[in-house]
Amino acid sequence: MAGGGAAASALSSPWRTLLQRALDANAHLKHSTFFQLATVGEGCRPANRTVVFRGFQEHCDKIQIHTDARSNKVGELKEWPLGEICWYFTDSWEQFRISGIIDVIDGSSSDPAKLQREKTWFASSMKTRSQYLGEPWPGVPVVDDDLDPSTGPVDAYCLLTLDPEKVDYVNLKSNQKLMFRRTQEGDDSSDWMAEKASL
Repeated sequence: MAGGGAAASALSSPWRTLLQRALDANAHLKHSTFFQLATVGEGCRPANRTVVFRGFQEHCDKIQIHTDARSNKVGELKEWPLGEICWYFTDSWEQFRISGIIDVIDGSSSDPAKLQREKTWFASSMKTRSQYLGEPWPGVPVVDDDLDPSTGPVDAYCLLTLDPEKVDYVNLKSNQKLMFRRTQEGDDSSDWMAEKASL
């Protein structure tokens, strides 16, 4: 599972433990790794789409998403790097709304970020990688290129990382709502405050 599992648990925030539990409980459902990502679109209007969870960045709580560098969301995020995830788990009746700053990592990014992009590229299936070949517009013939498995990320491949600042959690089975807010400390470390809220 893309969730990071036990290896990541030592670094987990309190909300991440809940999210990992939901991912594990719903792992038998393929759609459990799909969520909606809302950003600020053209004319400051909301833009929303379904994306796929690609795991957490190592040693932190940043959520990874793959996208095509030629898509509208990349330009939107470069102008307004704010986003919110809405993720509902149908078997466990849990919802997570996770908002924060989104970094766009493409071929022009600095070296540490480019290495993360390369790592996620090679962790992807060949089928996923082939989606970044050819033209992104509907109706255009698909390029029938064979992609060499050792070839690094193509220009169209882009990694997005959402750095959570606020998480709202709702469990409809237990009628529980928790709100988590990140507090930034002076030395760039951060901590999370949690409070219960009514539904």
